[in-house]
Amino acid sequence: MRSVLLSGAALAVLAAPAGAQQAASTNSAAPREDTIVVIGLSGTPGDVPGSAEVLTAADLDVQDYSDITRALRAVPGVNIQEEDGYGLRPNIGLRGTGVDRSASITLMEDGILIAPAPYAAPEAYYFPHAGRMAGIEVIKGAAGVPYGPRTQGGSVNLLSTPVPDAPGGQVDVWFGDENTRRVHAFAGGMHDVGTGVRIGGLLEAFTDSADGFKDIDGPSGQDSGYDIEDYVGKLRLEIDGGAVNHSFELRGQYSDELSNETYLGLTEADFAADPFRRYAGSALDQMDAEHSLWSLTYNARFDGGTRLAVVGYRSDFARDWFKLDRVDPDGAGPLGSVSISSLLENPAGNAAAFQIVRGDAGFVSADDALIVKHNNREYYAQGLQGELSGEVSIGGTVHNWRVGARLHHDEMDRYQWVERFRMDNGSMVFTSASLPGSDSNRIDSADAVAIYIQDEIMTGRWTFVPGVRFETVELQRENWGGDLARTGAPTVTQNTVDAIIPGLGVRYDVNERLAVFGGVHRGFAPPAPGSVTQEPEDAINFEFGSRYENGFWSLEAVGFHNAYTNLLGACTNSTGGGCTIGAQFDGGEVDVTGLEFAVEADLGEAADAPVSIPVRLAWTHTNAEFQTAFNSSYGPWGNVQVGDELPYIPENQLYAAIGVEADRFGGQIAVSWVGETRATAGQGAIPAGQLIDSHAVADVSAWYGLTDGVRARVSVRNLTDETYAVARRPAGLRPGAPRAVLFGISAEF
Repeated sequence: MRSVLLSGAALAVLAAPAGAQQAASTNSAAPREDTIVVIGLSGTPGDVPGSAEVLTAADLDVQDYSDITRALRAVPGVNIQEEDGYGLRPNIGLRGTGVDRSASITLMEDGILIAPAPYAAPEAYYFPHAGRMAGIEVIKGAAGVPYGPRTQGGSVNLLSTPVPDAPGGQVDVWFGDENTRRVHAFAGGMHDVGTGVRIGGLLEAFTDSADGFKDIDGPSGQDSGYDIEDYVGKLRLEIDGGAVNHSFELRGQYSDELSNETYLGLTEADFAADPFRRYAGSALDQMDAEHSLWSLTYNARFDGGTRLAVVGYRSDFARDWFKLDRVDPDGAGPLGSVSISSLLENPAGNAAAFQIVRGDAGFVSADDALIVKHNNREYYAQGLQGELSGEVSIGGTVHNWRVGARLHHDEMDRYQWVERFRMDNGSMVFTSASLPGSDSNRIDSADAVAIYIQDEIMTGRWTFVPGVRFETVELQRENWGGDLARTGAPTVTQNTVDAIIPGLGVRYDVNERLAVFGGVHRGFAPPAPGSVTQEPEDAINFEFGSRYENGFWSLEAVGFHNAYTNLLGACTNSTGGGCTIGAQFDGGEVDVTGLEFAVEADLGEAADAPVSIPVRLAWTHTNAEFQTAFNSSYGPWGNVQVGDELPYIPENQLYAAIGVEADRFGGQIAVSWVGETRATAGQGAIPAGQLIDSHAVADVSAWYGLTDGVRARVSVRNLTDETYAVARRPAGLRPGAPRAVLFGISAEF
């Protein structure tokens, strides 16, 4: 694996290394230097302090992961809670942040905030499809301060396929187990039209579908799979103006997803008997989602190195996740119903409701016994952001300065209702429905202004990077309640948060091979709309690390300590528990301490062999404990004592990979091991009902060059067919994906 380890608050957008080009197929075009426009994210590796990593096109292509969670296992410091086995709605955290719906980190695509409503509703029910990406940047610690609004653990930035310099393209086709069918294709290029003007573009399509690996009880015949379509178009204009070079890029993206996914898991006994079973009560559960993004980017490069970068953007996301919410054995109404979370926590105490969910042959329930909710929401986000940067020498020191700003507005419109069903011999029969909007009828919105200033000061072997970010966020909730037509005035809740977020990084180059670095910065995240009594999430974060490079191998080790003065938890459908959806909880003081270690080498180069043998090892140790005792109705926390460990953050994680790359063939085996994890805050031995056991999963890939531009490929997910649980929330145990074999053809033209 040829990932690029970076130490810096600014990251380079890197092309695949020359030695890896034979292995790269999908997304082999090198990302342009100006592909990313955000308050940062461009620069030279290793220039300034911090901890970050880039997975290049070649890295991603080795296994051809379409699941972002499997790709990120190679990066130390990343915490992941798997959910559906395909990474459709990933749960990602960095350095001990919460993982639920990746809401505690900053998510971007090409530097544009990409969560559906990044300030008002950051839960990532939409996530860009990893299968069409040209690279992934992971920015941690002090290096993540410029990219807010969430600066606790860091940021994940996905790099889309760039417009190629020369006309060309690629096609990848995959098929195999679970009736998987995947196609990724793009074509484009730039053309000279004279007088220093170049015009070009890109068309890209990504489609992915599978029947799923879970079997739904009953005669419905419904599979547990998904269908995804994702299309991108780019138009690009470059003008060489002599003293100033200009570029303009217009991008449009549209995706559609229909996935038969559920929150309903299994009891301990049923998971032990058949982990890939799904109860009949989840037969109609389905996510129907659409996403679009438009952006216009302008870049100007002036003589002397000054650069201006500006981007305007608009994203829209609409989804209706129709899924089982509650069970009412008597069909008498909400007061007699039980949530699926409570049901799976105590199936024996809710025997009548559990019988309905199972839908055994010969059993017929009362009407309205199954309550299935239309979790219907529409989101949009729009904004304008830019950066002016340059370089100046003063008194023997070199200053790389940056000034950036973002104006942003986003909104989530919740308009939800329920349908009710009878369970009849394993089939769900419609019996009644409530009025649209009767379950939830509100709009959450946010307006934000962010300004960032940074100066990278280089003198001798020292580099100092002071910087400060200012955020002001106006949050609002408009709740119409029973006014379904929204003709009257809503109940309005408002909250304004201002934050100054300073950071300082220091790097010392001991020699050409060894560097040490450290940093301190404020970690910050705004509260949710409607949470007027909640404080923002706040912390002081430290890191200290070193990096060593010596020819064919490199090593990086980083220690970090995040001292939260107030940790936030947000109640969502995916967290489970007895909390009110949308409610926010203060977790008080929390200490997160950890160590990240990564080493990679080319054993073939070391032995002067005719082939490349890349190896990589990444280890993460995390200790995350509450320092405040409190009682909470927030499901993952509950009643907390000082010293309780945070849920869903394993103490140890390990990733190891070895591959081979030659002129006509290549391959890799990658193994990820995750230590035991607790589903609810606690300390000491993890009780059986809260334990997610440790597990190791191996993935294998291989390719053979049929011609210079055509390769045959094979990929095996979960080679040993390891059976393991990935989560207990929000409602019972859910399994990781079993073994699947895929065959593919990749062609470049």
